[in-house]
Amino acid sequence: MKKKVLFICTHNSARSQMAEGLVNARYGDRFEAKSAGIKPTGVHPLAIKVMAELGIDISHQHSKSIEEFLGQEFDYVVTVCDHAKETCPFFPGAKEYLHAGFPDPAAAEGTEEERLAAFRRVRDGIARWLEETFGEARP
Repeated sequence: MKKKVLFICTHNSARSQMAEGLVNARYGDRFEAKSAGIKPTGVHPLAIKVMAELGIDISHQHSKSIEEFLGQEFDYVVTVCDHAKETCPFFPGAKEYLHAGFPDPAAAEGTEEERLAAFRRVRDGIARWLEETFGEARP
């Protein structure tokens, strides 16, 4: 049986969406990932673009409120931004809580290439953390 993971960030637009896509694509044989936000706003187009660079399509994903998942059990609830950790320190139904704070790439300014670079840095940081956390070491 797959372990269930819920990634939470403020807007459920970039960090948690990328984490959901990465886990389902790379570790989907052992984990089923979902994502949600405190104040969901929509999946950021640059998040979709940088994930496509890895061959992972998150264009079908949509922003969801954490309220959609109340009453469900998750093996891991992971906050990927400090604001979500402070705002949602307890999620009923979580067996284990994890936190890995990443900067919000949607807040990056500059040219599209500079903004894409910010999304790539965050994507790659999340991917490294996921490999360390959910890679072969975890059942």
